[in-house]
Amino acid sequence: MEQARFVRTDSILDKILESKVQEIDARKQSVPQQRFEEAVNMVTPPRGLLSALRQDASIVALIAEVKHASPSKGVLIEPFDPVVLGRTYAKYGAAAISVLTDEPFFLGSLEDMRKVRTAVEVPVLRKDFILDPYQIYEARAAGADAILLIVAALGDAQLADLHTLTKRLGMAALVEVHDEKELERALRINAPLIGINNRNLKTFKVSMDVTVRLARLVPPSVTLVAESGIRDSPDVRDMGAAGAHAVLVGEALVQARERARMVKRMSRQRRLVKR
Repeated sequence: MEQARFVRTDSILDKILESKVQEIDARKQSVPQQRFEEAVNMVTPPRGLLSALRQDASIVALIAEVKHASPSKGVLIEPFDPVVLGRTYAKYGAAAISVLTDEPFFLGSLEDMRKVRTAVEVPVLRKDFILDPYQIYEARAAGADAILLIVAALGDAQLADLHTLTKRLGMAALVEVHDEKELERALRINAPLIGINNRNLKTFKVSMDVTVRLARLVPPSVTLVAESGIRDSPDVRDMGAAGAHAVLVGEALVQARERARMVKRMSRQRRLVKR
């Protein structure tokens, strides 16, 4: 049994990834990959994330996130009910839903994602630290329509192999980048869906200028998602003006007092720039 591996980033991410390697190895001992490989043939087909995000070119699509906690801010919401959050997001206009499934650092679970996927009709993305094919089969067997691949955590061959497997299973991969070098690597594997994370992995500081800077380098054929630091509707408009086709919003929605209203507003922002 091959051990999961990752690329060191000299950031807080390394601690998370070290924990993830141990988690993957333990899960492999508990449930063999073959069981998930067989199960993927029995679940409902994936819902199209790319088509959902591109459904209305005049609007910045919203990927709303189900997020219980974060390493930097701790618990974000109590009581936490992923189904209530997911249904609210879908009802009021989210094009897709992201669900954190990492338990040690984000208090999430694969069961959270499975419940949300059953409760809504929009595409659902498993947001986790994917390092191994095992996790991709596991995600699809649980009903995931898409997964996250963090370029900073993966070697070139590893990134390409995981991306290829994701496509083969009919899912979408949101390929996340933080700078020009990572963007170049994402484009090299012809990723049709790229996320630009505005958060610096080493300092945890957020700058919306990251999306503004990198979006200029992304071909129009690529569906672009802006991530992190998006707090309100003006931020959504700004990211659309920079070239993003969609935004991924977590903490602002989870902690919103008028969550339904915020989802409705964020999901109706005009996209001022056509790429």
